[in-house]
Amino acid sequence: MKPGAPSEAALGELFDLLPEVQAWIKDARHRYLWVNRAFLLNYGLHQLDEVLGKTDHDLSPPHLAAQFLSGDEAVLAGQTVQGRLELIGRFDHTASWSFTTKRQVRDAKGRVIGTAGITRVLDAAQIDQREDIRLGVVISMMTQRLGKAVTNAEMAKAAGMSSRAFERTFLREYGLPPQQYLKRLRIQTACRLLVDTRESIASIAQRCGFADQSHLTREFRRVTGATPAAYRAEYAAANVPSAAVSVLSTQKRKR
Repeated sequence: MKPGAPSEAALGELFDLLPEVQAWIKDARHRYLWVNRAFLLNYGLHQLDEVLGKTDHDLSPPHLAAQFLSGDEAVLAGQTVQGRLELIGRFDHTASWSFTTKRQVRDAKGRVIGTAGITRVLDAAQIDQREDIRLGVVISMMTQRLGKAVTNAEMAKAAGMSSRAFERTFLREYGLPPQQYLKRLRIQTACRLLVDTRESIASIAQRCGFADQSHLTREFRRVTGATPAAYRAEYAAANVPSAAVSVLSTQKRKR
């Protein structure tokens, strides 16, 4: 959506002044119609035209794109996404915890024609202190204990619910059972460590709660479609300035 009326243009300009808040509008087929400047910067883009008509699968790794699209489908079906905690990917294939709200977009006749949303980055250390984040204490527990087993009973106790009520609430809120979400969180954390650090894959596997490197490789390939080594080789260069990438590429050709 390119702002046309003065009021729309003014609203777009206001969103551009919020550096830590990403905002967007999508159609019913999940294609971006408008995004603000913070959204563009998060994905390493400069112009609105670079994102118009694209979907999350064009902008994010498959495991993150699937998360975003499931939230869109829930909103289109009439569910509420209010203050959901989720990992938002960046252009360098890392991710950060963000606080997301999504709403339906309707036409003049009241028909649902798309979705709109905003999200802002949160300090992971403060997640369990925010009473406005549903199940935030559970997400914090998962994050702090990635390398150890966490049972549903432990998470339910932390949330002050019975195990059955917790499992139903978590599935409704995040679209996955708690243990599947925890496994996905471990994979997402491994992605960040592969891109951001030179830590060995075996060490990353241990830090993220996998039995060994082979276990991580199996689960990682199932979720992302690539091995940890291949993921690192492809995306670690995203953290290198473009000028340096050109120099490195020239050096490789000379060898």
